[in-house]
Amino acid sequence: MRKIWIAFISVVVLSFIVLIWIGTEVYQTQPPIPEHVVIKETNTVVYTKADIQIGQNVWESIGGMEVGSIWGHGSYVAPDWTADWIHKEAVYMLEHWAQTDYNTAYDDLDVEKKAALKARLIKDVKTNTFDADTQTISISQIRWDAISANINHYSSIFSDGHEQYAIPKGALTDPVKLGQLNAFLFWTSWAASTNRPEKEYTYTSNWPHEPLIDNLITDDSLIWSGLSIVLLLLFIGILTYYYLRNHEKGEILEKPNSDPLSKLQLVGSQKAVLKYFIVISLLIALQVVLGALTVHYTVEGQAFFGFELSQYLPYSITRTWHTQLAIFWIAATWLATGLFLAPMISGKEMKYQVFGINFLFFALIIIVLGSMMGEWLGVHQFLDLTTNFFFGHQGYEYMDLGRFWQYFLAIGLVLWVIMVGRHLMYAINKKDESKDLIIILLVSVVAIGLFFFSGLMYGENSSLPVINYWRWWLVHLWVEGFFEVFATVVIAFIFSRMKVISTKTAGRVSVASAAIFLAGGIIGTLHHLYYSGTPVQAIALGATFSALEVVPLTLMGFEIRENWNLLKSKDWIQKYKWPIFFFIAVAFWNFIGAGVFGFLINPPIALYYIQGLNTTAVHAHTALFGVYGMLGMGFIIICLRFYSDRVWQNTKLKRAFWLLNIGLTAMVIFSLLPIGIIQAYTSITKGYSFARDADLLYSPVVQTLKWLRMIGDVIFSVGIFYFCWFTIDETLYNYRRKKVGQ
Repeated sequence: MRKIWIAFISVVVLSFIVLIWIGTEVYQTQPPIPEHVVIKETNTVVYTKADIQIGQNVWESIGGMEVGSIWGHGSYVAPDWTADWIHKEAVYMLEHWAQTDYNTAYDDLDVEKKAALKARLIKDVKTNTFDADTQTISISQIRWDAISANINHYSSIFSDGHEQYAIPKGALTDPVKLGQLNAFLFWTSWAASTNRPEKEYTYTSNWPHEPLIDNLITDDSLIWSGLSIVLLLLFIGILTYYYLRNHEKGEILEKPNSDPLSKLQLVGSQKAVLKYFIVISLLIALQVVLGALTVHYTVEGQAFFGFELSQYLPYSITRTWHTQLAIFWIAATWLATGLFLAPMISGKEMKYQVFGINFLFFALIIIVLGSMMGEWLGVHQFLDLTTNFFFGHQGYEYMDLGRFWQYFLAIGLVLWVIMVGRHLMYAINKKDESKDLIIILLVSVVAIGLFFFSGLMYGENSSLPVINYWRWWLVHLWVEGFFEVFATVVIAFIFSRMKVISTKTAGRVSVASAAIFLAGGIIGTLHHLYYSGTPVQAIALGATFSALEVVPLTLMGFEIRENWNLLKSKDWIQKYKWPIFFFIAVAFWNFIGAGVFGFLINPPIALYYIQGLNTTAVHAHTALFGVYGMLGMGFIIICLRFYSDRVWQNTKLKRAFWLLNIGLTAMVIFSLLPIGIIQAYTSITKGYSFARDADLLYSPVVQTLKWLRMIGDVIFSVGIFYFCWFTIDETLYNYRRKKVGQ
């Protein structure tokens, strides 16, 4: 066991050294924000640093990543503003030169003349004119003319609205803010089209794919993509060999003939946790409703079956709430599970535990409602930019809530760590065979509290590369990293208490699994940052280690088989049939959603072409709900099973389980994946901007595929209805019981 702990500690320490080193490189080599942008022929100042930085704040206030995307990060209905800006700028300049020099359209020129104009364009656009001494970027007059045309185009979109982009009229009308927003959009496109000093690729490693300016995939992206696939195959073989050789070496237990937890004594704090499950069920239902509204915007633009919904709930708000509520209810489920299991682990209920649970409950409600209201006010421009940063909409996917609400949530997490941690410390001090299992659980609990603070490491005026770096610390490391460890250990603890596996084996397997997962997961964070203004080292390390993330997931098929055999082994285990079924679904979607669909977009060569397309949505839905959502639901059911004293009528759960899985599968197969494939083909063959263009997204074929999503959505929604119905009904029944544990 000592060797396993050494391996775990080594993996964590070395991985964070690498991740922090890349962070220092991000700070030092990020695209510069100039003091001035000037026209080189006249030395006229057209933009200042303040214009660009305030423009970023304006972009955040209207919804940021929830209204199109920047550098491929964000929503899917509106264009990627960076790619769209670059393409329009290039077309304008080529057309101008074609008319001026040859008195004809660019497309009508012969190959030689097109090549000459394209070479002139590439030289103008890709030459880095940033002067480090004067902190100035120089642009040509013709480029400024192209930029001016873009300014008029985008100002019209945000002030007058654009139905196909789901942007309502009056989204942004202040002419000063519109000018600043365009300054920020220019800067993002400049960084993506201008070569790094002494390099043959841009600050975003030639993303987006834009043939007009020779933004083509780099050699580094190709090399590291190939190596990542080779390493994936190698380590799948190694881990499979290790698994087959060692998975039978655990302690053999004779499975009990009756439920070892039938005489479990439950305490008052566990009853206090039950109200979380009612609120969580309501949040799940609300998230699904908002998801339906959000998807409908992709086919009707501004309305919901004719009703002008966008004036009250624009797409940027419904999508914000839809994604944010997913994080809220899933995290709340896992936190409630920790609070519920803490007294079971320690065998003792600590003082003030009920008070703490009630405080966190009301804090959760305040944070959810307060942040949602702040986001609505921010997007509707009722808040000034600084107030918006603290109380409104920060503009970053999965981190939309204002900084004040983040502070509030951080305080709540610290309290949660204390409340759960003290029970775990008490259990560790018993020094029994569960010590290793409880220690790794304590590590995950502390990490959950600690790593949320990574989302507070940037400020109101931090640059986009810096914000994205810390954002993925939170989204990837917090949710996909240490919550994953927490979930693994909790399931191991539950099965050990059911005497399905020995406590000693559960501890050893949990620590080893955490080491294997984090070996790829920590540095694998960088796969989100290939083309976000980060150095090329992010591509090399991200590609290599994100491939390793998939390796443990390839063994999920074995877990499915073993869990199924476990389910059939003893009659009393049928009592836990549906919680185990949800855990089996987690294993399935972990392999398919996180593994297969995750690796579909993870290699640099894939992400270069399909970042921010519907292929990303495939991964997001199958991994976020399929893994973390199903796991959260399994946790709710197992807690209710421990608490309830009655025999369950499993019809609702049976329908919920199958409808959720069938609906999610149909959603992907009938709609999201086919649309993603069509977009990927377009991105590869024509350029990224075409894959996000309204002409493609509103083409008859794609529109039909969007409507076909209703099949999966309806099935899935009915499954949500049955799950929430069961959860609320069972929770209310247990509340009516007079005695805890009766």
